Amino acid sequence: MKHFSPGEITEKLKHRQPLILLDSVSELSASKWKAVKNISFNDPVFQGHFPKHPIYPGVMHVEAMEQLAEFAVKDILAPKKGDGLILAKKLRKVKFRKPALPGDRLLIELEVKNVSNGEAETSLTVKTASGLVSQAEITMGIFPFERAAEEPAPPNSYDKTADIDMDVNQVMEVIPHRFPFLFIDYVKRMEGSHLTAVKNIGHTDPFIGKCPNSRTIAPIPFMSEIASHPGCVLILSRPVNKGKFAYFMAIDEAECFEPAYPGDQLRVEVEVLEGSSKFGRGEGKLFIGERLISRTLMMFAVVDPQ
Repeated sequence: MKHFSPGEITEKLKHRQPLILLDSVSELSASKWKAVKNISFNDPVFQGHFPKHPIYPGVMHVEAMEQLAEFAVKDILAPKKGDGLILAKKLRKVKFRKPALPGDRLLIELEVKNVSNGEAETSLTVKTASGLVSQAEITMGIFPFERAAEEPAPPNSYDKTADIDMDVNQVMEVIPHRFPFLFIDYVKRMEGSHLTAVKNIGHTDPFIGKCPNSRTIAPIPFMSEIASHPGCVLILSRPVNKGKFAYFMAIDEAECFEPAYPGDQLRVEVEVLEGSSKFGRGEGKLFIGERLISRTLMMFAVVDPQ
């Protein structure tokens, strides 16, 4: 068994605040690892998730799991400096069983199931003193350190104009997310079961992760969170759900084809069909221009405010 100090953790992961989510890490064997994340009410995430109803966001569970997976397989997938970024390529069977709250300690346990063809399949659980709170299967892979420099994108039909359907203030009238945990800048169009929204990625975004050699990207699990916020808007805009909350219950499947970088305009296309008044299922796709970079199949629970 090997234990890692806080300095060793940050050196290996290269993440920095506010996105270093492992407070202690232990290697139990070649295939089994565990880590702890202490949750404090002073975490800035509680400013926006949610005011008066502080719940540790599900995506933060997934990000912590991904960081432990990176820790476990980094030297296997990229033994040489410069091989690339070790990040989540696929998420499967992500389930949020019960909320994690300020004061909880997250015990994250990981098992490496298979390593082949430049990818590593891992299975993870997250527990608190009250039992299992979340779980996931994460496939880790190698992405290039950075995308080749491109000319700034010219104005396009998805840019913000006077005829958008919802600005950020109108979005906040529908969903309870607030800074620093609101990942939708405006809704371009909302028609029936389909919604088109935009999230701009910039260096000043609090959750842009610092990666090796100072490369900066949007954290991969946050792709699903970015897809979920327009989904919440779509669900909670329906008259039957007025004044309610929509909680992330599961990610059936998600895949990332390339990271998002500062300067990217993410177009989010979300489809959530009419269904039960208590649950919603949908698909969210993230585009840069016409290039698909991520897709997520997700499920929400619709509840009354407590």
